[in-house]
Amino acid sequence: MNRALGVLTCGAFLSIVLGVLGSGEPWLALALGAVFAVLATVVFGWVRGREQLAWGAAYVAVQLPLAFVLFTIDAGVGTTLYLVVLVSQCVLLRLPRPAIALVIAVIPLVHLGMSLGEGLREGIGTLMSVLFAAIITELSLREQRSRSELAEAYAKLRDHAAQAERLATAQERNRVARDIHDGLGHSLTVVQMQVKAARAVLPTDPAKADDVLAKAQEQAETALAEVRRSVRTLREPRPVPPLPEALEALAEETSATGVTARLTVTGTERPLADEQREALYRAAQEGLTNVRKHAGASTADVVLGYAAGAVRVEVRDDGRGSDGAASTGFGLVGLRERAEHLGGELAFTSTPGRGSALTMEIPG
Repeated sequence: MNRALGVLTCGAFLSIVLGVLGSGEPWLALALGAVFAVLATVVFGWVRGREQLAWGAAYVAVQLPLAFVLFTIDAGVGTTLYLVVLVSQCVLLRLPRPAIALVIAVIPLVHLGMSLGEGLREGIGTLMSVLFAAIITELSLREQRSRSELAEAYAKLRDHAAQAERLATAQERNRVARDIHDGLGHSLTVVQMQVKAARAVLPTDPAKADDVLAKAQEQAETALAEVRRSVRTLREPRPVPPLPEALEALAEETSATGVTARLTVTGTERPLADEQREALYRAAQEGLTNVRKHAGASTADVVLGYAAGAVRVEVRDDGRGSDGAASTGFGLVGLRERAEHLGGELAFTSTPGRGSALTMEIPG
């Protein structure tokens, strides 16, 4: 907008120059026109850059009388364009609207020296011209502000999108880590325990050792199938059995490794969302894995309880217990994340010599 007004000012000054040279009008008009042009191009940019109302008011207080004097000397097109430029600059300086309205109302008074009819005609024309200039300048300012706000909003949106992408990546990385720990880690632990059990009975009971090794092979094949499924697609849905049936299979796996595990279901069974079922299943799986690896227990109890508005799974053992340090493992961290995501909670308690208990309860 400053450039456009600068071009308009130069054009107006050229018109004054041609008028002076062509008609022999007073050279004072040329001098005053030059002063106005310098102020309107060089000084105006400096005043606008300071963004202070006092400087803007001082600028208008100088230019308006100068334009009036110039108009009385040379009432031509050039001086009229100067008045248009001045009104546009009042808007660009963001003067109060009453002050801009006052300038617009005063400008037609330059025609007071004319006859009534001619002065009225010329005054209305000048008023319409400067009013139109004020409106166009205001609309241009609003468009510039809108573009600036849009650019700022776009920049913020881009930052938010980048943050969302980083968050999604972190969440997906954590999910994959939980799935590897809860799925493949569990399967490998079962295979390890079954191989140890088979080696223990191999010298005395080869038939039982072969049966345990067959189960270990089956578990290894299951783990391999799960790895292949994960590689194929991390989010591919798969058919899942009812939760009590899945927990019963976990209990049987644990019993096959030498730790007797029993499942108890309380309350009325009801269907659960896949995410809820997965979280409860992983909690029982982690609890039984810890029983086999760390507890030194002979028995473990898995309790699946359906209560009003909530579902709970608990794994208790009669092992050696601990001082609570086991509650910081990655498996429990992943389970806490699952529980919190579903609006539930996870609890782990352990007492030396009295066993441990892992409980997850979620709404459902």
